[in-house]
Order: sequence, then C-alpha cells, then structure tokens
Amino acid sequence: MKLSKLIEGLDITRVSGDMSCDINSVAYHSKKVEEGCLFVAIKGLQSDGHHFIEEAVKRGAKAIICENQGNKWEGVSSVFVSDTRSALAKVACRFYNYPSKRLKLLGVTGTNGKTTTLYLIESILQEAGIRAGIIGTINYRYGGNRFPSLRTTPESLDLQRIFREMLNERVTHVGLEVSSHGLDLSRLNENKFAVAVFTNLTQDHLDYHKNMENYFQCKSKLFSHFLGGGDRKDRGFGIINLDDSWGKRLLDETEAEIITYGIKNKGEISAKDIDFHSSGISARITTPRGEFLINSPLLGELNLYNILAAVGVSISQQFPLEVIKRGIETAKQVPGRLERVLNDEGILILVDYAHTSDALDRMLSAVKGFTPGRTISVFGCGGDRDRGKRSKMGAVAIKHCDLIIITSDNPRSEDPLKIISEIEEGIKKIRVKKYHPRELVDGFVERGYVAVPDRKKAINLAINFAKTGDQVIIAGKGHEQYQIVGSKILPFDDRAEVRDALLKKEMRKYH
Repeated sequence: MKLSKLIEGLDITRVSGDMSCDINSVAYHSKKVEEGCLFVAIKGLQSDGHHFIEEAVKRGAKAIICENQGNKWEGVSSVFVSDTRSALAKVACRFYNYPSKRLKLLGVTGTNGKTTTLYLIESILQEAGIRAGIIGTINYRYGGNRFPSLRTTPESLDLQRIFREMLNERVTHVGLEVSSHGLDLSRLNENKFAVAVFTNLTQDHLDYHKNMENYFQCKSKLFSHFLGGGDRKDRGFGIINLDDSWGKRLLDETEAEIITYGIKNKGEISAKDIDFHSSGISARITTPRGEFLINSPLLGELNLYNILAAVGVSISQQFPLEVIKRGIETAKQVPGRLERVLNDEGILILVDYAHTSDALDRMLSAVKGFTPGRTISVFGCGGDRDRGKRSKMGAVAIKHCDLIIITSDNPRSEDPLKIISEIEEGIKKIRVKKYHPRELVDGFVERGYVAVPDRKKAINLAINFAKTGDQVIIAGKGHEQYQIVGSKILPFDDRAEVRDALLKKEMRKYH
C-alpha cells in the first residue's frame, strides 16, 4: 500500500521524504521491522519507541511516523503527528482493510468478572451455531487456534491483525475483554461495538489511574466512544450491573440502548430461587422474554452475576432462551477462576485469580460454608502495582479465613518482605495470632496468619496441614504460568504446585 494512502486522515503536523513509496508491513516494535516497513514510534509504559527509530531504520524501515520533529533520517520518509497511538490505530485499520466492520464486537469491561463472562458468552455463541473469536486475559482463540495472551487488550496493530485472521477463519462475532489501559492507550480506536458489558468497578490499577474517578472515566469510554451514536438504530447495547454503584452512574450517563441486570436491585435480567452449593449454582433466570432454570457448575454469587451479564448480551442479540440455557449449563471450567484441583484427601482446593480486595472478598464469601472444615488462604500482592489495596486485602482475608498464609505474588522489583508487611497492616487491626512457619508443622488451632515469602513453600504448607473437610484457596495468580521476580520471568503455576504438594503429602503417608 502507498504511504500516502496509509496516512490519510491522520493529524499530521509535517512530512518529509517520498509519500508515494510502497509499504509492505507496519510495526511499532523495532525488532519486528523488516525491509519496506512503516515504523510507528509509540510511547509505552516502560520505554519510548522514539528511542528505537535509528534501530528501525537500520533494519529496513522505509517510513517513520513519530511525534518528534527534531530529526531527519536519510532516505526515509517521515510523517510527524501529534499522537502516534491514535495514528497507529488508524493506520492499522487501513492496512488490514477495516476488518472489524465485518465483525460483531462484544466487549466486556469492569474490574472483576470479565474473563468468566466472556467464557459464558462464547459458550452461548457456540450453542447458537455462531463462529466466535475471543480476545482476553488468558488467550486469544478462534477457529481451533489458541495463542497466549500478552496483554488483556492487544495494541491496535495486533488487534486489527487478529481481526483479519479471524475473518479468514469465517468468524462473525468477537468477544473482547476491554481493559482500562486498552481504552486509555487508544488500542480500541476506530472500532465500533455491538454490545458493551459493565460488570463492576472496584479499586485496582490506581498506580496508573491515580484515583477511582479517572479509572471510571476510562472504563466508561467503551460506552461513550465505541457503541455508536446518532440514529437510534446505529447504537449498540449496553449491559450494566445495577447492583454496582458505578454501574448506576454509568446508566445515567450513557446514550446506548441499555439492558440492566442485578440480584439485589432487580434489573431486566435477574434471578430467583437461588441455591449456591459446592457443586455450582441453581437458579431461575428472569428476562423480558421469559424465565428459565439453570444448573451451572460455576461457584458462588460472583459467578451468578457473570451469568446474568452473559444472558443480557444474549437477550440483546435475540438468542432463543433454550440456546442461552444450554450455553450457560455447558460452559466449561474457566482456567484459574475458582478452578478446582481434584484430590483424594477430601479437601476443597480452589485456585483463583482474585488480586484485588473486592475480588478476594467476593470470592471468599462465595465459597464460605461449602465445607464443614476450616478455610485456609494463600495470597500475596503484585510488586510495582497499586499499593493502596495491600492492607485492604489483608483485612478482607482475615475476615473470612481461619488461617492466612501471606506470600509473594509477582514481586517484580519490590522486596517481597516489604509487600508482605503492607498486607499485614490490614490484619493487625484484628487481634489474631501471628505464627512462625515451624509452629504450623503439625497444623494449627487458633485463628491467625503466617508469612512465607516463597510461594512454593507457602502452597506446600497449606496443603500439608489441610485436613478432610477443609478448603484451601490459592489466590492472586489464577491461570498464570509464571512468576515475575526482579526482571526475570520464572515458570510457576499454582495448580501444578498444588498437585506436587498433594503428591508429596500422599508419599509421606507411606514413609
């Protein structure tokens, strides 16, 4: 494609060089530049692409889009714009021939519940005979293909490439987890959504957003910028949780066609005759088009909210109630979301991604009373992230649990002991015993907590003294198969560690 065609409509401040040159690829990472490439220098959270323009030129970039007007590169066409992220989104759409215009985009945003809601939507789409693509935290999947997710919402160039590949696989509907970072960093620009879901908003990512108001404004962009406007027929549907205070506010501020859902505040989609049990959820779902009974293997109230959100999306798309019911009941276990680790010890072991105080509170509340024994939780907090939630997570955990084992999550560049001490601040407000790990070799009697910085040892300790009838909750990392320590990304999977600890426990019986 000609460079002149690619840059049509950009907010250009100056150009230099040949605008009629042919471009055969586009990149925003210098290491992906090849001969004849257009390199777009974007400012990232860790580094600035403008610092890698020289490398891109050496690798064969034929043209550059950047914000800095101070440099010229010999033999390279340059386009200077006010915002390269916005420019990248427009260029990406044009380069891949606007694939999203031929796809129905279904977006899910909110602090908690995005992944599970999307799995439920995917299951319903499959029951409806629709070829679906999914872009989310765990992976990107379509047409039998599975790709690991590098970020919840891909960069705009990657997003358009994935859309194009999905079209090639005859996908018609795409479900996306929409992150606040993705919205704020223009990754979704130039796309229109048919449906947008708002699950909830609780404290997270304040290291980036600084306060809840900024966080909400980012999330609400999905409804104000990407659901269409003008003619009523051109607007998408907003599916909003009426039991969330931020959801109520969004309801007042959006012009989209709205379908509400809730349990406490009865929305258009609601539930009654609810039974939460250790095997799942039974409930009667009510909709504007009738009622139906569901039996889902998913656990707890938090997952009933996810089910209602998925039903809202399905109702907006006019799916038959029997299709919605089948989709919910056949939805598979979501990796790392209250995921059971089966064992012969009679212990309910669950691995969950909960990494905010609200998510931890909802998750622990959801499983309370499922077993007659004690509740033991293992969790930590990520380094170089929102520090304000650490003490809150400690306070929430001690409210629900008989024993807390505080450990490392992804400490990154922070000292794990410092992170643990900040979690402890929330626990100390309640007078409970602080154990030394050696005291727990033979189990525990008194309610309390212990600090074990090594996550492997923490999981081993929890499994070792858990008894039949107890429940062990490993929280924070869920589906992740790595741990970030310093600048290293090390292999680590909570589920694998639990299985290893169970095997060691079994072997000790015979020695």
